[in-house]
Amino acid sequence: MSSSATGGTFISALHNARITNQSSLCIGLDPEPANMPAHLSNSAGLLTFCLAIIESTADLACAFKPNLAFFERWGADGWRVLEQVVAAVPSNIPVIADAKRGDIGNTSRAYADALYGGLGAAAVTASPYLGRDAIAPLLEYPAAFAFLLCRTSNPGAAEIQDLLVDGEPLFARVIRLFKPDLEAARAGLVIGAKASVAFNWAARLAPQATILVPGIGAQGGTIEELAAVVSPSQARSVVVSVSRSIIHASSGQDYAVAARRKAAALREQLQEALNAAMERNGDASTG
Repeated sequence: MSSSATGGTFISALHNARITNQSSLCIGLDPEPANMPAHLSNSAGLLTFCLAIIESTADLACAFKPNLAFFERWGADGWRVLEQVVAAVPSNIPVIADAKRGDIGNTSRAYADALYGGLGAAAVTASPYLGRDAIAPLLEYPAAFAFLLCRTSNPGAAEIQDLLVDGEPLFARVIRLFKPDLEAARAGLVIGAKASVAFNWAARLAPQATILVPGIGAQGGTIEELAAVVSPSQARSVVVSVSRSIIHASSGQDYAVAARRKAAALREQLQEALNAAMERNGDASTG
């Protein structure tokens, strides 16, 4: 059963999983049929594939992050698979629903009911660019948590998110606008691994914010680049999401074994790099 069903907050569940598994690695579940064993490239195989990935890597992760689009593409069957996938995650590991939601109030309330209440996710990703009212239900749902798209990892992110507003980038306005939610641990930020300027702004404006970091692996970012730019506080609390490099480490029958091998190597590399970043800044604690 997913961790959100146990009644704890996302941050406490994340903290406990981080300590238990000695990991800052979030494993993204973005299954591409073309990269799966041929006999699993349908909705029934999707479930088999994801359950095997979870079972083989659960002790290496601080969170799992299913991307809803990769399940929704299969229609009603895909959503049923998604429900089973979330339920299969061990109760001590939180699930982040990568949904990127955000809409007017009553629609956003429906999203909150669907993702937290129905699906059982402990946290979601959300777009803040419609304003706070558009995602307030995702922030205020009991024991809920929303990661706000701040400076994303896609190539076109700069076209909008880096625009200057009164001398500062638009993504910095997101941090300012949601600072109360960040400080109250109702929200965190999504910042791509290569967005060094955004990490600097976050360290200045919301130093305690939990940051979900995509962009390492298939998207070209490296753990070394990330460790070079995070602040001491950020090094202690970042959640580094890796999807394709892990779950599609092999497209053969050994996919689950290969996923475990890749996840174990990334976890070790990540912990070493983040510990070095904290030591460089005079803080070697990993708790």
